Amino acid sequence: MSSDHTKKPIHSLIVDTGPLIKNDPSVSTLLAKAHTIYTIPAVLAEIRDPDTRSRVDTTLVPFIHLRTPRSDSIKFVTDFARKTGDLEVLSKPDLNLVALAYEIQCERDGGDWRLKKDPSDKKQRRMSASTGDKTNSTSERPKTPTNKKTSASPSTPKSNKSTQDLEEQFVDLNMQPHPMQSPMSPGMLENIPEVSEPESESETEDSGSEGWITPSNVHKHMESDKKNGSRPDEEIKEPLEAALLTSDYAMQNVTLRMGLSLLSPSMSRITELKMWVLRCHGCFSITRNMSKQFCPRCGQATLIRTSCSTDEDGQFRIHLKKNFQWNNRGNVYSVPKPVHGTANGKDRGQGGGKNGWGQGLIFAEDQKEYQRAQDEKRRERKKDLMDDDYLPSIMSGDRSSGGGKVKIGVGKGINGKKHRR
Repeated sequence: MSSDHTKKPIHSLIVDTGPLIKNDPSVSTLLAKAHTIYTIPAVLAEIRDPDTRSRVDTTLVPFIHLRTPRSDSIKFVTDFARKTGDLEVLSKPDLNLVALAYEIQCERDGGDWRLKKDPSDKKQRRMSASTGDKTNSTSERPKTPTNKKTSASPSTPKSNKSTQDLEEQFVDLNMQPHPMQSPMSPGMLENIPEVSEPESESETEDSGSEGWITPSNVHKHMESDKKNGSRPDEEIKEPLEAALLTSDYAMQNVTLRMGLSLLSPSMSRITELKMWVLRCHGCFSITRNMSKQFCPRCGQATLIRTSCSTDEDGQFRIHLKKNFQWNNRGNVYSVPKPVHGTANGKDRGQGGGKNGWGQGLIFAEDQKEYQRAQDEKRRERKKDLMDDDYLPSIMSGDRSSGGGKVKIGVGKGINGKKHRR
C-alpha cells in the first residue's frame, strides 16, 4: 500500500453536478482528500456553461473516472427511494449517482453487510461493533469481583460475623446526622459568597451573550451560514471506502438512510440532515415535492410544511408541534350555483354570487381551472429581461401572494362582513 493512499481519508469519492458547477470544494481539495474520483457521463453533460465546462475539462476531467452503475444497483436504489418517498423528486442521473456509490461501497466492503436493505431496518452498520462490546463486557465482568476478593482477603476476615458487624457499622454511620452538620468557622462562611459572586456574574454574562453576533464570533456565524446551519458536520476520523458529495437534499436523504457516507462541501462528514417535507393533516401522507398543493393520496388541500431530520444511522424523524390545532376557519360556506351560457359561447352568464366572487373556484387538482391557472403562472415566470416593455415588480408594485402558488378555494375571510352585505 502506497503512502499516498494512507494519507488520504477517502478512497473513492462520487461527485455530483452541484459541487462541480460551484467549484466548492475546489479541484485541489478533491485531489488532496480522495484517492479516486468517480462520476457518471450524465453529470458532465449537465454542465452547459462554457466557462464552467472549460474549467472542468482542463482541471478535473484528467483525474476523474467515468463509470456507469449496473442495472441491479439502479433497481435497488430505485426501490429504496420509492420506500422513502424520494423517488418522485429524483431524476435518472440522481439515481445513477446513488447507485454508483452503493456499488462501489459493496465492492470495497465485499458485500452489502453494512448497508440497509429497507428504510424500516434498524442499525446494521454497527452490528459487529456492538457484538464486540458485548463480548468484551462479558469477559471483563468476572474479573472485577475476583480482584476485589483478592484485595480484601488479607485485610478482612472471611467469617460471616465480621461481615455482619461491618454492615451494622455502616448502618450506624448512615443514620447519624451529626457528622454531616459539622459547624463551619465564620472565616469559611465569609469566603464562600466572595468566590461564588463573580462566578455567577460571569455565567449570566455568558448566558446573555449566547446567540448574539459579536466581532469575536462573527467568523463562526459566517461559517455556519455557509453550511446552511442545518447539517451538523464532523471531521473524518476513520478512512472512508466510498463517499458521495452532493447538494441535493433528496439524494442526501436516500444516502443517509441507506447507510452510505455523505460529505459536505467542506469535505467533512454529514451526520444529520434536516429538511422540509409536506405532510397531509388528513391522511398523514408525506411528500417531498414542495410544489404540491393537494395531497397525492387523499386529494385534499391539507398539506402542511413540516420539518424532518435523518441521522447517520438512517433514522427518519418528523418534528411536529406539541399542541398543534388545525384551523377550520373559512371551511363552511355556500358555493354559488353554476350558470349556463349559450351554445355559441358569446354569453357566458354572470353567476358566481355577488360581484362574481364564486367564479372559477378550485377545490381539486384535476379541475381544468387549476390546470389553466398553473399554465398562466408558468407563463408569468418566463419573462424576457431584455424586453423594452419589461418592468420589475419592485417598480410596478406587483406582488405575488401565497408564494406564487394558485389560490385554493375562496380564502379564510369568506364569512366576513364584506361578503354578507
